[in-house]
Amino acid sequence: MTQTSLSTRAWAELLLLALIWGGSFLAIRTALDEIGPLTSVLLRTGLAAAVLWPVVLWRRLPLPRNARTWGALLVMGCLNNAIPFSLMAWGQLHIPTGLTSILNATTAIFGVLVAALVFADERLTARKATGVALGFAGVVTAIGPQDLLKIDPGSLAQLAVVAGTLSYACASAWARARLGKLPPLVNACGMLTGATLVMAPLALAAEGIPDLALTAKGWTGVLYYALVATAFAYLLYYRVLAMAGAGNLLLVTLLIPPVAIVLGAWARDETLAPTAYAGLGLLAAGLMVLDGRVLGFDAPSRRA
Repeated sequence: MTQTSLSTRAWAELLLLALIWGGSFLAIRTALDEIGPLTSVLLRTGLAAAVLWPVVLWRRLPLPRNARTWGALLVMGCLNNAIPFSLMAWGQLHIPTGLTSILNATTAIFGVLVAALVFADERLTARKATGVALGFAGVVTAIGPQDLLKIDPGSLAQLAVVAGTLSYACASAWARARLGKLPPLVNACGMLTGATLVMAPLALAAEGIPDLALTAKGWTGVLYYALVATAFAYLLYYRVLAMAGAGNLLLVTLLIPPVAIVLGAWARDETLAPTAYAGLGLLAAGLMVLDGRVLGFDAPSRRA
């Protein structure tokens, strides 16, 4: 992981990104009161792509010239958008937004495992294995060992969210293997477009033609998670990545759940079991071990 010191500006944008993504869980749940989960994903990817493509064209970024790259972007859209967004949207119908955000933090844990399986230079060291073990202990604790054996909407919803984070991890490996030469913003636009092409027939087949006569509250949720938490957040994400490095972006993973938990309690009167907070603590410990600096490893090498 590339790690740098965090300047005041980098910290500010990192916190802003955490606030935006933390708020997305409430926005999605609000929209789900009025539209189906697949339709919510279609609107999310379609609107975000429609906003980002003009930015790409205005910046005159180079576009892919061959079918193979467009095919790779289609796969990326499935792995990074269509599959995880759909699983998590369905999951949020049955579990609190705060718990969804906690389980979402598993993305970094799966990312380490998938990278170790796919790339020769990402071997699973003792420190990484310890971090992964703590992370999985956190997932089991947050879900509840007794619930892992149940077949009910609540348990399946939690497992669906975890499966979504595995899809995110696979997307990260796919991007490194197949899309490393593309400008990040072109990558984002291409995968969102691919996800939209996949989600359109699925949403129409499963949920019918969307009824767009939503309330102001419903449209606020849709526009927030599509335009702010997806389109704008991608732009901000790549800025923070350039300033702070990939290692420091793990901090976003730790900052998102508190935001989502507070918003869920405030807006929807959600409460979480003590095991959820214990699981978050174990996940945080695992992420800190993966980061390395908590144990004095991989100290920042330059200032952002």
